[in-house]
Amino acid sequence: MQEAEPQTLVVGTGGTARNIAYRARKVSQDNKPGIVWLPGFMSDMASTKATAVADWAAARGLPSTRFDYSGHGQTGGAFTDGTIGRWLEETHAVFTRVTTGPQIIIGSSMGGHIALLLLRKMLREEPSEAHRVKAMVLIAPAWDMTEELMWKRFPQEARREIIEKGRYDQPSAYGSPYPITRQLIEDGRQNLLAREPFDPGRPVVILQGLQDPDVPAAHTRELLGFLTGDNVQLIEIADGEHRLSRPQDLDVLFAEIAKFA
Repeated sequence: MQEAEPQTLVVGTGGTARNIAYRARKVSQDNKPGIVWLPGFMSDMASTKATAVADWAAARGLPSTRFDYSGHGQTGGAFTDGTIGRWLEETHAVFTRVTTGPQIIIGSSMGGHIALLLLRKMLREEPSEAHRVKAMVLIAPAWDMTEELMWKRFPQEARREIIEKGRYDQPSAYGSPYPITRQLIEDGRQNLLAREPFDPGRPVVILQGLQDPDVPAAHTRELLGFLTGDNVQLIEIADGEHRLSRPQDLDVLFAEIAKFA
C-alpha cells in the first residue's frame, strides 16, 4: 500500500527557512515510548532500515517518527548546502516539535553522530527535553564524521580541491559520488565530540559490523573510550557490513529496541 504524502515542518527563518518532510505515526496510548529514526549521510526515511523500523513499531503499537534532512529524500534544498549544524538544527526541531513523551532514538551512521550531538545539546540547554530520551541505539555511528572519517582520510589532492575549489566528489560504493563541500568540513569542526568525556545518562547500544569499510570497527570502539557511565554496550557483528540491513541484522536491531520498548 502506497504511503500518503509526508507532512512538513518549517525550520529556520528568512533565507534559511526550509520545509522538512517527515512521517509520524501516533498511537492512543501516551505511555508507550516512540521511535525516532535519524538517517545517515545521503540516506533518507524511505531506506530499507528506516522503513523496517517504522513497520516494526507499527506492528507493536509504538509511535514512530522519521524524516529527511534538507537536501535528502523528500525534503527540498541543495544537498551541497547541508552541514552537520544545519542537520542538527533540523533534528532538534523534529524531536521537540513533532514527538511527545519518551523516545528511543535510533541513529544510523551520520545519524549516530547527530543523535549524540542532539542529546548533548539538550542535556546542556533543555534538560526536560533530554529527559524524554529513554535510550539510544546507534548503528555504525560515524562520530565526528567530517573530521575523522573524511578530512583525516582524504588524500592530499582531495583536501586541495576542498580548500581551493570548495568541493570534492568522493567516490561511493553505493552510487554517485558524494559531494563534500568546504562548508561541510568547516562547520563539522564546530560540531565535534572531540573525544571529550560525555555521559549520555541513559542506555546506549551500538551495533557495528566488523566488515564495515566506511565506519571501521576501530572508530566505533574508540567511541566507548569517551562515552562514560556504565550503560554503554557494543554489539559487534562478525560478517556485518556498513548498512546492517540484512534480515539477520534487523533481527538484532529489533531485539535491542524491544528491550526499551
